[in-house]
Amino acid sequence: MNEVFGCGLYRGPSQRNRLNKTGYGNAAGQRLHRNGKDCTIGGYAAIKFRAPEAACKDCPLRTRCLRKPQTTRSRQVAVLARKAERTHSARMRERIDSAWGREQYGRRFATVEPVFGNVRHNKRLHRFTLRGQSKVDGQWKLFALVHNIEKPANYRKVA
Repeated sequence: MNEVFGCGLYRGPSQRNRLNKTGYGNAAGQRLHRNGKDCTIGGYAAIKFRAPEAACKDCPLRTRCLRKPQTTRSRQVAVLARKAERTHSARMRERIDSAWGREQYGRRFATVEPVFGNVRHNKRLHRFTLRGQSKVDGQWKLFALVHNIEKPANYRKVA
């Protein structure tokens, strides 16, 4: 049922059906309860369980279950559940480094960046001079309107 290490100690639960959200059973059939919140161990999300001290106190398998039975009060187990999620920054880096991401990034340079460059350098909008969301929104729309009106005006000069 439980696997045994070469040193004679029991390994944690080998059956998945013994694990549920509130606790799981150990080798002696005692129930281990969840101990606190989820944690991360070596990059993996883990669920921590702990047996009550009364369950381990007179257990016949105590010497095989605990590494240091003289000093350890009760059995603690951390079950690795899944690989920890990558950060948003790491996922975004992967997307940008892909072939599709490089293509999209190139398009952004051609479409979005020149607009902000024009508004910042040519229109000199380095920072918003008004306070409050509605006023800043109005100021931004005014600069966008000037930018959009300027485009057809410049095309007429060339033609």
